[in-house]
Order: sequence, then structure tokens, then C-alpha cells
Amino acid sequence: MIVPNLVPESPLQPLRDPLLTKHGVRLSIKRDDLLHPIIHGNKWRKLKYNLVAFAQSGKSELLTFGGAFSNHLYASAAAGKIFRIPTHAIVRGPQLDEYNPTLRFARACGMRLHPVTRIEYRQRNCPEYLEQLQQRFSKAYILPEGGTNAAALKGVAELAQSLPEHQFLACATGSGGTLAGLLSGHTQTQVLGIAVLKNAEYLQQEITQFQPQPNRDWRLLCDHHDGGYGHFSPELWRFCQWFERTHKVPLEPIYSGKMMYALWQLIEQGYFPDGSHIIAIHTGGLQGRMGLRYRGLIEAN
Repeated sequence: MIVPNLVPESPLQPLRDPLLTKHGVRLSIKRDDLLHPIIHGNKWRKLKYNLVAFAQSGKSELLTFGGAFSNHLYASAAAGKIFRIPTHAIVRGPQLDEYNPTLRFARACGMRLHPVTRIEYRQRNCPEYLEQLQQRFSKAYILPEGGTNAAALKGVAELAQSLPEHQFLACATGSGGTLAGLLSGHTQTQVLGIAVLKNAEYLQQEITQFQPQPNRDWRLLCDHHDGGYGHFSPELWRFCQWFERTHKVPLEPIYSGKMMYALWQLIEQGYFPDGSHIIAIHTGGLQGRMGLRYRGLIEAN
């Protein structure tokens, strides 16, 4: 049985730092990386009501999509193991590395992996391709890449509704689902999405289509991608390491690390008015550091 309120709310951690004092702002981190020991961050938020919808759908399996190091694939596999749901993943391939830590975990959870070419993978949102998959996996509830759909937004909206008074709310933005969900539940001031990929301006339209009240005050900042999705500079990684040492908050340089680094620069530049309270959403994704170490992109601890 899938229980919607299985996981309690994550803590809100206030930071103390000379930079914040200098600019007269408060910064708190919503520690969604602590939301669930395995399915943490925005992945649990997005999966929560999708699991309810799955239970109501009459389907008996779950099918989703992801790259070889996908946080969503990892979380979906874990959810399948925990709730005893057979899971499948269409994986961007065409060949799978048997030693990839994300894929090894997924397989250990019982997920069946179906590698496809990059050309075929690009069809993952095409109605005709989805219909073919539905015929092939007739027992499966199909979940989009990243888990973003109407059910996912409902879970993220609850996060926004749980927060205390603040003037700015920030999150890392990949597909736009988390930002759209925050807008769905947010009733206060400006919401900032820090785009983690290059040329992310197209996400503005997708976010507007997802979130129901387009007059909400929000901005998508597209100049903090640090080289594009999956890329990061030595400076960004050093910042992540410094931040963890100083504030005891672990970061990875693909999502939350980029978001926090961008916020730090915006604070230095005086973007936020004196007296502002900023809340930053830590969307988890820390399992991704295993993949970065595996590929030699960061050092092993």
C-alpha cells in the first residue's frame, strides 16, 4: 500500500555567514536532501502523487526514462523496491556500462533496463512513441523523464506551502518541473529558477504551460549553467567543497551546487534588497556524486 504522507517534512536550516551579514540578508536552506534516505529531494516530491496515481490506475508495473546517471532513474528504482512495484527504464544508450554505480543500484533494486539509441531516446515525449511503448508494456504506468507531470507538481506545491515567510525562493532548474510546482503552491514573492543547462530560455514556455497562474512573480536565470548540463568548473566544485566544510551541507555540482553558487554570486552583487529572507531548495541528487567519482570528474573522499 502506498501512503502519501509516509515521509515527514524536511528541516529548514538557517545559515550564518559574513557575506550574508555584510549584505543584510538571511538565507535558509530547505533540506530536501534529508527528506528520505534514498528517494530524497525533488524526486520524492515528484514521485509521491505519481505513486498514488499508479495505485489507482489499475496498472501493475512502472515504466520511465533516464540517462545512465539519472537521479530520477535511481529514485524510481528505489521506489519500485520499497513499494514492491516491478519497474522498467528506457535508458539512453545504446550500450550500458555494467560498472556504472547508478545502473548497478537500479538493477539491484530489480529494475529492468532497456537501452535504446540516442535517436530513439529523443522520441521519449512523442505521443506515437509513447503509444508504441504502452502497447509493448501493456501493464505499465508510464512516467515521463524526470518525473514531471501534473501529479508531480502537486507534490512540489506542498513544499512551497510548508515554508515560513520569505521574500525569495530559489531552486535549480533542469526540466522546469520543480520550479513549476513551486509556482503552483507559492503565494509570496519572487521565485528564482537557476538553469543548470545552456540555452535554457525555452524552459520559460514549458514552465508557463505547467504552472496554472502565469502572473506569479518568477524569473529563470540562464547565465549560471557553468558550462552546460553535466559540466562544471573547478571553481564551482571548490565552492561546493568549501560550503560543505563551512556550513555542513553537502552539495553536488550539477544541480544544487550550481544553484547555491549562483545565489552566492547574486548576494555579492547586491541582487537581494537589505532585509530579504531567501530560501534555497536543496533538491537532493547527492547520489550523482558517485557517478562523478566513477568518471574521475571529482576526487574520491
